[in-house]
Amino acid sequence: MASISDYYAGKSVLITGATGFMGKVLVEKLLRSCPEVHALYILVRPKAGQSMQERVKDMMKCKVFDRVREENPDFHKKIVPISSELTQPGLAISPEDVEKLTACVNIVFHCAATIRFDEPLKHALQLNVIATQQLLSLAQQMHHLEAFIHVSTAYANCNRRHIDEVIYPPPVEPKKLIDSLEWLDEGIVRDITPRLIGDRPNTYTYTKALAECVVQQESTKLNIGIIRPSIVGASWQEPFPGWIDNFNGPSGVFIAAGKGILRTMRANNDAVADLIPVDVVINLTIAAGWYTAVHRPKSVLVYNCTTGGINPFHWGEIEHHVMSSFKRNPLEQAFRRPNANITSNYLINQYWILVSHKFPALIYDLFLRLSGQKPQMMRIFNRLHKAIGLLEYFSSQDWEWNSENMSMLMSQLTPEDKKTFNFDVRQLNWPEYIENYCIGTKKYVLNEDMSDIPAARQHLRKLRNIRYTFNTILLVFIWRVFIARSQMARNIWYFVVSLCFKFLSYFKASSTLTN
Repeated sequence: MASISDYYAGKSVLITGATGFMGKVLVEKLLRSCPEVHALYILVRPKAGQSMQERVKDMMKCKVFDRVREENPDFHKKIVPISSELTQPGLAISPEDVEKLTACVNIVFHCAATIRFDEPLKHALQLNVIATQQLLSLAQQMHHLEAFIHVSTAYANCNRRHIDEVIYPPPVEPKKLIDSLEWLDEGIVRDITPRLIGDRPNTYTYTKALAECVVQQESTKLNIGIIRPSIVGASWQEPFPGWIDNFNGPSGVFIAAGKGILRTMRANNDAVADLIPVDVVINLTIAAGWYTAVHRPKSVLVYNCTTGGINPFHWGEIEHHVMSSFKRNPLEQAFRRPNANITSNYLINQYWILVSHKFPALIYDLFLRLSGQKPQMMRIFNRLHKAIGLLEYFSSQDWEWNSENMSMLMSQLTPEDKKTFNFDVRQLNWPEYIENYCIGTKKYVLNEDMSDIPAARQHLRKLRNIRYTFNTILLVFIWRVFIARSQMARNIWYFVVSLCFKFLSYFKASSTLTN
């Protein structure tokens, strides 16, 4: 049987979401590990005043392509951008581009989606469900299509505790919901959204479940595979350890903790933190494309791409390793020393938010106002609390995922492919991975230089000294207030002082006798 690299040789691949985090890693991996691939067609939309060509040019300057750039400086010639807009009919692909794609594409990787948890339902439905429908319709016109791989999420069915590698019945028939919401006012849709999503935590997981149903409905006409990653984090090994380019998910929480802004978070210390490195997801995705095309399974194969059931790591352990890493490799200009704590108790969490978040933010904003600057810390903390609130559902409970298809696929790979497209999470060393993840946020998200670590450590020592001084002054002030008001406090103070004096006298006498 041909290896994965041999299979992709001469193939034309269509990728959606190529300018996103996972999409970049997918493009890079295909170009580097499948160097004979014919072409990568990527759907791109103009954004923020940039044309499609400018966005692709910026993407190819990204550090993630450094390795493939060294091996093949002309790698960009295999990337063919296609102007598209997922919110428009027919994905806004021109007739000429449709003709080009239907004539040559062999594999489709559908990675595009909105990952915002608080996305308005109509918009989430458009991007995650309707766009998937339209891409499937385009795929059915492709004359040489061999595989369609849809990237979903392990939390599409998070209302269940045990999740098998099957497509579950949808919460509602997608077509009925689409038809109903089409004529409803945005305000009405917003009001009824909690009733619609039911026991799911947000519109993201709800619409991803609907998208899986849409994919299944087309499974009789196409060879389809579904990848369900859990919480996608920084790279484990490729293109280099710790690569990350965004604040999404745990990355923003890690950075906030490293900066000393995040001091408390509500989560279950003993709950499994089902992080999955992005390169594991991409290696599995490419391998699933190969298997789907070569073996043509009779039904849709779903791959739960998770770590919890195979190599579990808990939120309490993550908190320990993140704090340790940022103390060894501190971020520049930290607000406070890294010292975040996880608690599952709501009242304790609210207490620490008040004492360690809001009170320091108010003091700092007051200082900024007095110095003629614009206050900002309270606004930063409000945004942080909102982001953490959206994650609480996933950090406070456990799920059990069946991963038999993932194991089956691994057994089908040659020894060489197992090394090149490694998705065996049993080999993942969590402390090392978390260390690289934290360093990755420093280097690639915040663009901080590792050579500045000594200065950052000196800044942390300065913050420590300020904290000790402030605490000492506060303690003395409070105690003096009690001494001034209470005879009992004075008696205790005199007793402690006399005890210290006696101890010092005894120590001095002992030293004299020894000499």
